[in-house]
Amino acid sequence: MTSAPAIGFDYRPSRLPARLTAIVGALAFVAIALSGAPLALKLLLWAGTLVLAAVVARRSMRSCIVGIGYGPEGWALYRADRTQLPATLLSHRVIGTCVLLRLRTDETTEVLILAPDNSDPDIRRRLRMRLFAQAPTAGIL
Repeated sequence: MTSAPAIGFDYRPSRLPARLTAIVGALAFVAIALSGAPLALKLLLWAGTLVLAAVVARRSMRSCIVGIGYGPEGWALYRADRTQLPATLLSHRVIGTCVLLRLRTDETTEVLILAPDNSDPDIRRRLRMRLFAQAPTAGIL
């Protein structure tokens, strides 16, 4: 499968980071409630936690990238207007069934999460195989 000429697919942000942020925020609320801090400080900490959790969740759900391509000429990201941005893979990580990609374009660095809720299992499998094949230590145990 690593000899396939190209992999291309649509991308939408995963809801997984927002859900994890909500869980961590809820745990922080409980920790603040159980602390021995004065009520005024608890209220301030709760407000700060709520604002930070909302900002992080919103940021994780926004992406100007709607498509990803990977072929012999390298990586390409596509915007909503279908303009192509050439990209360089900075790093990747496979965590369970998720694939995390950190790609740099001329303008910015994009962190893209391919999870079960936003990508096809076959795409993730093919991508894992291609990433493993191109890794400098591929095949070394």
